[in-house]
Amino acid sequence: MKLLKCIVRPAALEKVKEALSALGVMGMTVSEVKGYGRQKGHKEVYRGAEYNIDFTPKLEIEVVVGETIAERAIDAIKEAANTGNIGDGKIFVLPVDQVVRIRTGEMGDSAI
Repeated sequence: MKLLKCIVRPAALEKVKEALSALGVMGMTVSEVKGYGRQKGHKEVYRGAEYNIDFTPKLEIEVVVGETIAERAIDAIKEAANTGNIGDGKIFVLPVDQVVRIRTGEMGDSAI
């Protein structure tokens, strides 16, 4: 099993959700986060004053998938979140040793 931690633009959420649903992924966790990378933030004007916004709002999507669909899920996320511009995001892939469904006690792939 793999944990995919995806940092994407907020506008990409629906496309990513649809792409993962098409693969049979049942659930995900979404958090609002802020960060910067090559994009280095942006400037905004508020009441005539210009402000540097160092941290850009993003979404972090966490989803656990089985080994068999991990690469397809990564490709689906890349395609759904890609605009071709700086700031599209990143996907971090981490191994997952065990998953336990608290309600039923199921373990492994059946608990995803």
